[in-house]
Amino acid sequence: MIRTIAIEREYGGGGAAIAKKLAARLGWKLWDEALTDEIARRARVDKSVVRKVDERVDSPFYRLARTFLRGSFERSLPVEEIENFDCDNMVQMLRGVIEEAAKAGNCVIVGRGSPYFLRDRPDALRVFIYAPWAEKVRRVRALGKSHSEAEDLLLSIDHERSTFVKRYFGKKWPDITLYDMMINSKIGDEAALDIMLGAITVLNSRT
Repeated sequence: MIRTIAIEREYGGGGAAIAKKLAARLGWKLWDEALTDEIARRARVDKSVVRKVDERVDSPFYRLARTFLRGSFERSLPVEEIENFDCDNMVQMLRGVIEEAAKAGNCVIVGRGSPYFLRDRPDALRVFIYAPWAEKVRRVRALGKSHSEAEDLLLSIDHERSTFVKRYFGKKWPDITLYDMMINSKIGDEAALDIMLGAITVLNSRT
């Protein structure tokens, strides 16, 4: 029985909007902005701090500095008092929140490595939503961005996501073997929803 849907997405492909509509259609909890809220609550930091490290990788300079601080015997403060909330902290906390959400069930989780964390759960449907370049530019421009801004965002954000997946899961993004289905959102949000809902019906009929 499918109780969790983990949606990974290309930036500009409409994955977040489709996930929101899917959660509403099913009457399930949406874990997107709610993930940011929960991580911020558990880490006791502002949500803006969480967003800065969301699906990102710390810079090589930061990692080098952190290693030095942990290994130096000349520091005057404990590591806990000088370290900031970083990408490693984020991923560690994400794992716990996502696994707890999947255990509770009846939820749609957007990105943040959720298909990787839930890759061995038989009650999770893992979906990748993508779109042609022109369609992604169109969707981002609809958010008020210029053509050049849209293209810059498409390149930079997906590069960050690819680096994030490589760093923390050791996989090339997207890893097509991980997903139960991949949907081209150019067909429209409603059509994408119908495909996922149909897949859930078929899979649930087999249990």
